[in-house]
Amino acid sequence: MLGMKLVRLIEKHSGELSRELMEQVLNSEHASDFQKIPPEDLRLAATDLYRNLGEWLLQKREGDITSRFQAVATRRVEEGIRPHHMVWALMLTRDCLWRFLRKEAFLDSIMELHAELELQQLLNQFFDRAIYHAIEGYERAEEQRKRRSDWTRAQELAVSIGLMSAPRASTAFSQLSILPSHISVTRALQKPLE
Repeated sequence: MLGMKLVRLIEKHSGELSRELMEQVLNSEHASDFQKIPPEDLRLAATDLYRNLGEWLLQKREGDITSRFQAVATRRVEEGIRPHHMVWALMLTRDCLWRFLRKEAFLDSIMELHAELELQQLLNQFFDRAIYHAIEGYERAEEQRKRRSDWTRAQELAVSIGLMSAPRASTAFSQLSILPSHISVTRALQKPLE
């Protein structure tokens, strides 16, 4: 497959591509949140993606892309990267590939043009899925963060009105067992103080 020659060209130049991408991401106002992450971490993530591009395009399944990019999104939420900055960085990743291919690949025949179009379709499908699953990962991470925050507020309120003792760091989530079984936390929190 001629398209694989282009993929191998990308994999061979993964270091060069990742350095160029890192510079673009760190200098883009649309991805400025990435300045919070050590440059070496960014470079390694980009190099890993470019170096294994053939595997991602041809061997990985939807579930693999889902797992990977939801995990990346969860990590980015923890690092304080906003979703639109991550999407912009993914688009820069794809655009960097296309600039490289335009510069390095020589299209001497209709077959090579067809191979490039085939690769473009595979790349677009991959990055569309990566963006979708990254946003899905952001939403899940935010829901978990909100649930933890709601739980913490409920505990603080229960402590402040005397329904439970202050939780110790290691047993914060087991303290609700001190409530009588007939009192639900919801009812207890909604009951006016007398």
